[in-house]
Amino acid sequence: MCGIIGYIGNKNIVPLLLNGLKKLEYRGYDSAGICIVSNNRLHLVKKKGEISQLAKNPELNEINGNIGIAHTRWATHGEPNKINAHPHFDCKKEIAIVHNGIIENYHALKELLEKEGHKIVSDTDSEIVAHLVEKFYSGNLENAVIKALKCVEGAFGLAIINNSEEKIIVARRGSPLIIGIGKNEMFVASDVAAILNHTKKVIYLHDNEIAVITKQDYSIKNLEGKQIDKKICEIKWTVDQIEKGGFKHFMLKEIFEQSNVIKNTLRGRIKDSKIKLTLNLNTNLINRIIITACGTSWHAALIGKHIIEKIAEIPVEVDYASEFRYRNPIIKENDLIIAISQSGETADTIAAVKEAKSKRTKTISIINVVGSTIAREVDSGVYLHAGPEIGVASTKAFTCQIVSLLLLALFIRQEKGLRLDKKILQELSILPKKIKQVLKKSDEIRKVAEKFKDSKNFLYLGRGINFPVALEGALKLKEISYIHAEGYPAAEMKHGPIALIDENMPVVFVSPKDHTYEKILNNMEEIKARKGRIIAVINEEDEKLNKVAEDIFRVPKTRAELSPIINIISLQLLAYHIADLKGIDVDKPRNLAKSVTVE
Repeated sequence: MCGIIGYIGNKNIVPLLLNGLKKLEYRGYDSAGICIVSNNRLHLVKKKGEISQLAKNPELNEINGNIGIAHTRWATHGEPNKINAHPHFDCKKEIAIVHNGIIENYHALKELLEKEGHKIVSDTDSEIVAHLVEKFYSGNLENAVIKALKCVEGAFGLAIINNSEEKIIVARRGSPLIIGIGKNEMFVASDVAAILNHTKKVIYLHDNEIAVITKQDYSIKNLEGKQIDKKICEIKWTVDQIEKGGFKHFMLKEIFEQSNVIKNTLRGRIKDSKIKLTLNLNTNLINRIIITACGTSWHAALIGKHIIEKIAEIPVEVDYASEFRYRNPIIKENDLIIAISQSGETADTIAAVKEAKSKRTKTISIINVVGSTIAREVDSGVYLHAGPEIGVASTKAFTCQIVSLLLLALFIRQEKGLRLDKKILQELSILPKKIKQVLKKSDEIRKVAEKFKDSKNFLYLGRGINFPVALEGALKLKEISYIHAEGYPAAEMKHGPIALIDENMPVVFVSPKDHTYEKILNNMEEIKARKGRIIAVINEEDEKLNKVAEDIFRVPKTRAELSPIINIISLQLLAYHIADLKGIDVDKPRNLAKSVTVE
């Protein structure tokens, strides 16, 4: 989820591109760069770090021109550094590209291009596009781009320039891209936030569309060369609104992104009913798995234990990373350590990985940030591709972690030579659609939040694979609303917490219709008998709980392995709306940091 801006016109181009990048910084902050055409040469300036670091570069003061592209990066392939920063050149430094997305057949294309003599200088998948365009270029940039993109599998939002043609070529598949229309000037961006100060007239590109942009005009075709007429849209949002996509807070925006980011986690990893993961792992030698994590990631790990033991048939233990190394853990040669962290910089989890490596145990990670410390420390890993998560309270990373753990479990089972359940793969394919159904209930959930926003305590209860969902729901409420909340296995409530139940205590049940359903129903009756106020997350077709629960959040039924993803979204929304109704800055909860980098 990087940021792109491009411009062709008569304005002072460097400040325009820099300001556009600043508006896009929430989309990526690892590195940034600008490339401008001047005197038939491409002038490139890029820098690791935030856009403010790029803006200080004195080289920018020496560049003049009226065509340029710029990019702020959130790393997917290759660690954040100057070499991996965009824009990228071809071998001759006559073609420059900026790219959002993932090139799935990157390795095959790289091997082909290197055999033909192309020198790939970065670790990114994006640079491949510049070399492909060079391969096909014979005086017409548009034709070369079309031929190059026919070789590409994956997602892209692209802006491409060269040193001799006064135009920008843009193309989209799966990654947002818009054209901004001005007077004797044109813009391209991955988000209207970057260009809203200059124009409110935009065209949204659709998948497999390519546009040629000049100062005065534009033309849009599909990749087969057929001309397309596009509607010009008038943007009515303000700059402040558009930076959060029209959402009040980044957290709410990220909750609503989950249907799309899960697609990114899955992209290219299921093909022909096979799981495609690149892991340095001999699955037949694994006797035991230990998952270590902190906070929300630890809750994902608990769900992963259920999933892996059921699917991969390997025993799993889950450890708090903060406790792991201090108990002198017994780790054996055929154990596998899995570290889970959104940022990849969690100090305790880094320490746990190092403890495992000191005992010569195989390590893998489930990480969102490419090039992070944990990603570098482990033997191999699975990236979430969830995009930057700005909200301190993790939402989309959590659900992507669960999906990644499911993919890992299926991969291990597959590599052991065991048959995969194709119904799980089918259910994964429709998971984003079911998530959207839950998100449509946001306004209903807000009404329930209004009733309970002044409560002093909450109890969250679940069983089996959904007990960790109760833990995560309680954590979300604590993090952002400052209401005390506890998550418990529902059956354990009789061993203490039931003493707290009275007419002022909201009790949230996670109660899908699975093999624990009747047990959960009995627990609800026990709460109701003591005048507790029950909120229940239930399946859509369930009518039995109407008489027991005071409030109900209905969610689509899915496979047990996927039910935590569906169920947690209602609880994320409940926590968000309670905090918002209390007037709390949801994106900046007190005393919390996005990444805990110290013990």
